[in-house]
Amino acid sequence: MRLLRRRAGFIGLLLGMAVLLSSGVMAASYPSSVASTGDSITRAFNTGSFPYTDDPSASWSTGTSASVDSQYSRLLELNPAIEGHNLNDARSGAKMIDLAGQMRAAVGQQVQYVTVLIGGNDLCRRSVDAMTSVEAFRAQLTSAMNVVTAGLPGARVYVVSIPNVYHLWELFKDNARARTIWAAFRVCQSLLANPLSTAVADVARREAVRQRNIDFNGALHDVCALYVQCRWDGNAVFNAVFVASDVSTRDYFHPTISGQARLASVTWAAGYWP
Repeated sequence: MRLLRRRAGFIGLLLGMAVLLSSGVMAASYPSSVASTGDSITRAFNTGSFPYTDDPSASWSTGTSASVDSQYSRLLELNPAIEGHNLNDARSGAKMIDLAGQMRAAVGQQVQYVTVLIGGNDLCRRSVDAMTSVEAFRAQLTSAMNVVTAGLPGARVYVVSIPNVYHLWELFKDNARARTIWAAFRVCQSLLANPLSTAVADVARREAVRQRNIDFNGALHDVCALYVQCRWDGNAVFNAVFVASDVSTRDYFHPTISGQARLASVTWAAGYWP
């Protein structure tokens, strides 16, 4: 009888360990390498000393700036083996159609963790008609996910929602300097053209961009859910409340250092290792 109880206790212990492992409580395996994919946000465009250039050291994902405390910096505290293995494969101006190529780069680098923040340039076009369709966006994302999951079947992929670009218009539409820069540099004209207009057509145009933003995020969620190694941020970035100081006064569009820090904090809280 004592032997049976002992065996039963041992089996119970094994079952308990299995539950803990499946829930990730004991499986705190932190990656030893990370690659970021995406566009100018992940390249930390316009955050450095030289205007209108990239500064990857300030990236929310793979940057090294202490002021940002990126995903990489937080992982470095948990796993020193990741030191120096932070690769930024994002490209300023990239759209979803470019993600598959960035994923191929990550596969070639054999990384264990990949972050994805892309889609702003699919929204911010010269007009609403020029925006990427939801169907094309979904298909392009699926192709990219197929590349990374086939090439790196053991890697974790973290897909982050596209920020709420409509909120950018809300923040700065009454700022004369912002309006001047938006017009001069043709910044996100699908949304930011005629920023003070209350004409029916302009209100409808801005709402169309807002809805496409929401629909793109829906596609990000749906496609990510098809892959066991993909995690979605649950719209954490889209729902995050950014303030004026989080946005560069050089273009009134890209995140500042504080904006990158906010992205790092929000994405970390919704990610694999909060």
